[in-house]
Amino acid sequence: MNKIPLTATALTLALVAMIAVPTAQAAPCLIVTLTGTQGGPQAFNGLAGPGTLVRYGDDGNNCGAVMLQFDAGRGTMMRLSQLGVGPSRLNAIFFTHMHNDHTEGFADLIQLRWSFYGTGPKIDAVCSSDIVSPLGFTVSCKKFIIHIADAFIQSGEIAERHSEVKDRTAGGPADLVNTITFEPKDEPQFVWSSGAVRVSAIRSSHMVGHVSYRVDTPAGSVVIGGDASNDVPAPPRASSTSDQVEKLAKGADIIVHSTIHPIMGPDKGSGMFPYAYYRQSTAADLGAMAKRAGAKYLMLTHLIPPIGADRQDPFKVPGGPLTEADYRKAAQDGGFTGIIIVGTDLVSVRLPAK
Repeated sequence: MNKIPLTATALTLALVAMIAVPTAQAAPCLIVTLTGTQGGPQAFNGLAGPGTLVRYGDDGNNCGAVMLQFDAGRGTMMRLSQLGVGPSRLNAIFFTHMHNDHTEGFADLIQLRWSFYGTGPKIDAVCSSDIVSPLGFTVSCKKFIIHIADAFIQSGEIAERHSEVKDRTAGGPADLVNTITFEPKDEPQFVWSSGAVRVSAIRSSHMVGHVSYRVDTPAGSVVIGGDASNDVPAPPRASSTSDQVEKLAKGADIIVHSTIHPIMGPDKGSGMFPYAYYRQSTAADLGAMAKRAGAKYLMLTHLIPPIGADRQDPFKVPGGPLTEADYRKAAQDGGFTGIIIVGTDLVSVRLPAK
């Protein structure tokens, strides 16, 4: 075959055509990982305290362009380390509420971040504004963060480490936290964003100041319900789940939610305090809610009782330890036909699935 030499004009046109062809874009992706699934403040079988890591990006950065941590129970930093996520890589942390089982890992996380990245950048901490309980005490995420390093300050550790590396902030970890508070409302409101990632929140019941979150990205959406339950504190009521969370979850791909198995009901012989039982959502009611919301995945976490435990200290599990199948059946009994993930530490869901 004869080769025809390109004229200057033809060569220019060929180069323009090459430039005009769009290059392939890396596909966006979302990964939701349970960093801890222990239900309540007790410890069982090495489970970490409640927490959920949401990662968004594309195939080129392994979905890791934006990393958001929701709650930070005991052992959160250990679980993050197993994922290869160091404390400096988190963009923001969100608290659903101030119960210690959801917050006690924050001191570890933020102290470690300050020790090695003591000049910044700051991490955003997002939570509800101060609120006075009907009993008269104030629930304050803001003060919790301000005083997060008080024990280390009193022990002298902050001063010692600052003397070693002067660039570290003299006030310790709290100096590197940008606290963002908002007043919870009964309608979703945007509380944080970064590029294509948007986080909204809604008021929900469990304790005063409790909120639930939704993360929307081009790859999909996830709702983190926290420990939400119905505004009506005990039967008779239509459901144990939160009407506000259901509103937030409409059309979401994934719902992550704490759950209690109906076997722990006050009438089943567990001895569990009725108020503690009724302020959680049952697995069956969560299944019904996930179906109504149109979710594809239901991730059950903060399991009460944990799989394999004969007690939810100090309460017994009537009939003996539960299995993964017991939780799955309870959610299916609620009518959910999507994918049910019975939470274990580090279990993940990826959108789109590979």
